[in-house]
Amino acid sequence: MRKLPIGIQNFKELRTENYYYVDKTQFVKQLVEGGKYYFLSRPRRFGKSLFLDTLKQAFLGNKPLFEGLYLEKNWDWNRKYPVIHISFGSGVFRTLEDLKINLKDLLLSNASTYNLQLKHDSLNLAFKHLIQDLHKIHHQKVVVLIDEYDKPILDNLTHPEIAREIREDLKNLYSVIKDSDEYLKFAFLTGVSKFSKVSIFSGLNNLKDITLDPRFGTLCGYTEKELLETFKDRLEGVNLEEVRSWYNGYSWLGEKVYNPFDILLYLDTKTFHPYWFETGTPTFLIQLLLQHHSYLPELENLEVGNELLESFDVDLIEPEVVLFQTGYLTITGTRQLEPLTLYKLSYPNLEVKMALHDSLLTHLAKITEKQKNLIKIHEILNKNELNDLKKLFQSFFASIPYEWYTKNNLSSYEGFYASIVYTYFAASGLKCVVEDSTSKGKLDMAVFYKNRAYLFEFKVVEFEPEGKALEQIKKKKYEEKYHGRYEEIYLIGVEFSAKERNVVLFEWEKLQDKP
Repeated sequence: MRKLPIGIQNFKELRTENYYYVDKTQFVKQLVEGGKYYFLSRPRRFGKSLFLDTLKQAFLGNKPLFEGLYLEKNWDWNRKYPVIHISFGSGVFRTLEDLKINLKDLLLSNASTYNLQLKHDSLNLAFKHLIQDLHKIHHQKVVVLIDEYDKPILDNLTHPEIAREIREDLKNLYSVIKDSDEYLKFAFLTGVSKFSKVSIFSGLNNLKDITLDPRFGTLCGYTEKELLETFKDRLEGVNLEEVRSWYNGYSWLGEKVYNPFDILLYLDTKTFHPYWFETGTPTFLIQLLLQHHSYLPELENLEVGNELLESFDVDLIEPEVVLFQTGYLTITGTRQLEPLTLYKLSYPNLEVKMALHDSLLTHLAKITEKQKNLIKIHEILNKNELNDLKKLFQSFFASIPYEWYTKNNLSSYEGFYASIVYTYFAASGLKCVVEDSTSKGKLDMAVFYKNRAYLFEFKVVEFEPEGKALEQIKKKKYEEKYHGRYEEIYLIGVEFSAKERNVVLFEWEKLQDKP
C-alpha cells in the first residue's frame, strides 16, 4: 500500500518515495499547446503548488519522474528550459519591507540555481535581467512560475494602507513578465483570490484566466473517478455516499471535485472531520459577514453576476466574493439573462456548511453555551418534543451578549433573528432549506429530520406577540409541497420581540396525514 501524500507539494518527492499520485499531467500539455500566459485561482490546499512543481519538472525535462503518466509519451523531452519559480506561500508579510526582503531572497535562490548573480538593487530590474541572462546563457526561452501571487496582499486585508503599498509593488513586479515576452516560453500564476485586472494586472493584461474555464475545472482537486481508481485499495468498507456529502461538491463550471486535503486525511483516519476548514482562520471573513449584516440563510442559494466574482480588491471587499474565492461557496449552476451570465452559489459540502456556521456561532455566543445548544437540537428532534424548542431558541439569543446588539443595532432586524436560528441548525449538520419556493410563495425555513419536515415562519414584533407567523404558514398552505414526501409535517411560527431581543411566541401544529 502506497503512502498518502498529505501536505506533499514536491513532485519529485511524491514520484520517488512511493506516494499515491492522481495524474494531472494531461493539463500540462493542454496548457502549453493552448497559450503562453495563464492565471488560475483556487482555494488553499487544493494542489496549486503541486501542479506548479509538476510544470517545473516537465520544463526541466526530468522524464524519469513522469514514467507511466500521460505526459511521458506526450512531451518533447529533448528540449529543456530554464525555470524561475517564485512562491510567496511561506511566512507572513506584515510590511512592504517584508515583501522586498522575501522577494530578494527568492530571486537570489533562483539565480544561484543557475550560478548567476543579481545585477540590480531594484528587484523589478533584477527580475528582468535574470530572465534575459537565463535566455542568453541557455539559448532557450524561460519559464516563469509564480505561486500564491496574492498572499502578501491577503496577509494585510485588515491594514488596507499596507495592502495597497504591497499591491503596487507586486503590480510592478508582474509587469516585468509582459515586458519580457520575447524571452519567455511560458508563464503561470496561481493564487487564492482573483484581483481585478485594473488593480494588480494592469501591467500584465495578456494573462489567460482559466479559473472558470470548464476545460480546466478538474486541474485541482480529485474527481469521483480519480478517487475510485487511484485510492481503490483504501476505500474498502468506506461509505462513499457519506464521503461525497462531506467532501465532494466543489465546482468551477466543470465536473465536481473533492478537496484533496480532506480526502487524504479522511483516508488516513477514516474519521469525518472538517480537516480543510481547520487549516484556515476565517476570522476576517466572519467579521465581514457580520459587519455587512449578511442574511446568513441566503448563503445557501446566492445568485451573482460575473462582474461580482471578479471585483475583489483591497478597496472593494464584498462577502460573497471572499466566500467564493476562498472556497466556502462554490458554483452550483448558471443562468443566462442576456447579455448577463448569472452564477448560482452555495456551500460545496457538509464540512464547509457545518464548520462555517459553527465558527459564526463562536463569534456570537460563549463556546460552552453554543455546544450545549447544538447537542440539544439533536436531542429535541430525536424525541420530537417541540415544546422544548421554544426554550432552546430563547437560549440561543440569551447567550448573545447585550453589547453585541447595541454595537450592531440589530434589535428589530428580522433577518438577524432568522439567521441565528438557521445558523444553529446548519452548524448541527441537519438538512435545512431556506427561502424554499412553493406555488404560494417562499417559506422562511424548512428543517428535515428522519421522516419529518418542520416548516418555519419568522416574524419580528415590537412588543406583544401577534400570532401572525403560524397564521401565514397556514394561509399560504406552504405544506402542500411536502405532502407525500414526508410522513409527518409540522408548521411552526416563531415571533421575536424587538424590545426583549428574544422569542416571545412559539406556536406549532402537526398536520393530519392526507390520504
